[in-house]
Amino acid sequence: MKRFDVIVIGSGPAGSAAARMARRQGLSVAIIDKASFPRDKLCGGLFTGRSQKALHNIFGVEVTPELFLTSTHMRFSASGTPLANIENAPPMHLTMRRDLDAMLHAQAVQSGAEAFLGSAVTGIDLGARTVTRRGGDALEYKVLIGADGVGSVVARALFGRAFDPDKTAFGLEIETPLAPNHDNAVEIDFDAAEWGYGWSFPKRKTRTVGICGLPPQNPDIKASMARYVAQVEGDPELSYKGAYLPFGEYKKTPGQGAVLLAGDAAGLVDPITGEGIALAMESGALAAEAAAQAIAADTPETAMTRYKPLIRPIQKSLDQARLWRLIMFPKATQGHFKKAFARGSHLQMKYLQLLAGEADYADLRGELLRRMPRLAWRFAKHKMGLRQPG
Repeated sequence: MKRFDVIVIGSGPAGSAAARMARRQGLSVAIIDKASFPRDKLCGGLFTGRSQKALHNIFGVEVTPELFLTSTHMRFSASGTPLANIENAPPMHLTMRRDLDAMLHAQAVQSGAEAFLGSAVTGIDLGARTVTRRGGDALEYKVLIGADGVGSVVARALFGRAFDPDKTAFGLEIETPLAPNHDNAVEIDFDAAEWGYGWSFPKRKTRTVGICGLPPQNPDIKASMARYVAQVEGDPELSYKGAYLPFGEYKKTPGQGAVLLAGDAAGLVDPITGEGIALAMESGALAAEAAAQAIAADTPETAMTRYKPLIRPIQKSLDQARLWRLIMFPKATQGHFKKAFARGSHLQMKYLQLLAGEADYADLRGELLRRMPRLAWRFAKHKMGLRQPG
């Protein structure tokens, strides 16, 4: 049986970051993924300023034209009606996850992680601290990091199920050809789905078009997707890719003992901005830090105790996002938000700074409530405990 200090399951941004940082700490690392790279992943591929910082700090890699298209043009709409067209936005970088994840995985392997690809995990023995792959021998770990997405096999081993489908968004997406006259604008539509949104993100050769929303509020999400594809003039003949996406319902205790969860497996996706790549890389790196501390103390079972305070700032930012969506999504406040957004250039810039990782929710909320005093009471009622969907 092969033995490792750390086994990481999943080699997306969270898993590759965990492997890279664990190797930097001098730990032996195995990284397991059911896929081989490159592989496709449902994701708009928006790479914010926060993602750019994490890419540099963790991998020592910069944003380059080979992997990223950079745009400073943002367009916001509601059911196709323009709300804002901003041509001097903070830079947004757009990438194909197929290419990005392959590069990050290669970085993890180059740092010395041993890769086990193309075979799914069939068993996790938490007592024996072993992971078994289909057709392979068991591998033994001191600390296990689950970075295997929203349907995490590690989360299922810990908690019985990976996520609550009523509180987790469902997304549909296509990769459609660029129109000849496309202006490379990054487009977001606040009405493409109930308790969700739609996106049309340009890439170097194609455009990623998708929507996501909470399932109870979107009983026919395919029909909503068809309307949005027609609205943005995408190819209506393309088949949709679908997947569940974390939507702010993160795991307050993302692990147990010597087992940690990072990225989508821990529910770490911002429901307002859709930011997930940066949070994945950051949480993967923090999981590796907690693992290294626990192993250095010869107490791997304390990894979760060490991880919890490290991950709390990310969770607090998601708490703010969950409050903010009580302004953006409910019928009682959604119309007021859209009107304020359409007529407030300063509010638009605050939202863009939030997307770029240059502002926080307190900045955005304060700006909106200053413009719309009538919303203050509604927001206060929500903050005091108004029940959310699901």
